[in-house]
Parts: sequence; C-alpha cells; structure tokens
Amino acid sequence: MIWPVTLLGAVAGWAIADIPGALLGGLLGQVLDRRLRLRSWADLRVRMGGKALPGDDELLFVLLGRLAKCDGRVLQVHIRQARAEMQRLGLDEAAQRRAIEAFARGKTGRDNLRAPLVRQQMQAEALLRACWRMAWVDGEVSQAERELILLWGEWLDISPASQDAMRSAYAPKSAPIATAGGSSYQAALRLLDVAADSEPAQIKRAYRRLLSRHHPDKLAGSGANPERVREATEKTRELHQAYGLIRQRHGFR
Repeated sequence: MIWPVTLLGAVAGWAIADIPGALLGGLLGQVLDRRLRLRSWADLRVRMGGKALPGDDELLFVLLGRLAKCDGRVLQVHIRQARAEMQRLGLDEAAQRRAIEAFARGKTGRDNLRAPLVRQQMQAEALLRACWRMAWVDGEVSQAERELILLWGEWLDISPASQDAMRSAYAPKSAPIATAGGSSYQAALRLLDVAADSEPAQIKRAYRRLLSRHHPDKLAGSGANPERVREATEKTRELHQAYGLIRQRHGFR
C-alpha cells in the first residue's frame, strides 16, 4: 500500500526544512491520506481529476451494472437481480435510489474500480458472491463477465480457487434447456405447456403467465427465505431459455 500524500508531504518537507520538515510533511500528508482514503497513486489521480470514487454502499451496484452491460445489453433478468440484491441487503427507499443510480453509473463503464476495490478487502467475498450471482442470472457466464470478476478478485486478493468455488456455487442446478437437440425443444414446449403448432400469440401469453407466477421479486418482497428466492430465480431463467428456444424455432419476435 502506498500513502501518496504522505510521501509527497515528506519529500516537500525535506526540501524545505530537512529532516524535521520531512517528518512534519509526512505526518500532515498521512492525515490527508486517511481522511480522503487515498491508498494508491490511482486514488490520488481520481481525486485530482475531480471524479468521486463510489461510496462503500454504492460500489456493489456499480460492479453489478458493469457486469450487466459488459456483453452489450442489459436484460430484465439483470435488473431483477439487482433488485433482489437490494432486498437481500434490506435497503430503505433512499438507499435503493442510490443503488439504482450506482447501477446506472456502472453501466457506463467509466469508473476505474481498482482503487475502491482495494479498500474493500474486508467485504471481498460478499462483493464477489453478488457478482457471480449476477453473472449466472441469464443461465451462463460469458467470457467477458468471467474475466471481469476474476480481475476484481485479484484486486480484492481472492485466490483463484476461492473464485472457482463461488462460481460453481451459483451455477444453475439443472442443465440449460436451450441446446440444439430436439429433446430440448420438446422439453421447452412442456415447460411452457404449449404445443408445437401453437400460435405465437398463445406461446407469448403462456410465457408471460408463467413468468408472472414465478417472478422472484414477489418472494423477495414477501420476506421468503433466500433458498426459495433462488429457486424462483432458476425457474425464471429456465422459462427465459425455453421461450428463447421456441421463438427461435418458430421464427417470431
């Protein structure tokens, strides 16, 4: 760890008043480093540029926003997962507004996240677990998502083995429906309770009805235990995959 203002203060003090100046400059610099949470030259560059670092409570949602956007498009399942994290943390209305703003900020990809993450080693595992939950929410972890989370884990000093255990912990329990085989297509039809010759409008209605019934936000809002919320999230993921496969096979939007 480097205390940048401490070092600059010591050097400036030495130039002005030799050893006593260096001691006084270093002491004053350390006060500023601690007050401004400057633990690296990157922190100082961010502060000098006038761009505030994400606050401790906002950082998680900046990370989730970056993950949701990293493959190009934010899906409804990403937004629902961010809301589920708000429920998990028990955020009040004001804190939820800040979390939503942080999520939107994360989607821009403009923040240098290394400096704020280095400060968060006490919360490292909780942050990364939430990131893996977000990455898995659409049924698969893309290369871009995986590389981002692994990089953040390096900055948080989390071992690759621990990262792999977290990734596996949040992987879907069942194999994805949306594969190329005909049996998968039949399984998708059964899941949505429609026939191969059903009209697109009928398929859409069935999909929306089931999606509403199994929406994880309903459980999260009613105080259900995390396991039930996770089961509902997995069911929603399966519905998304099944509907995508049927829509692709039938050629409608």
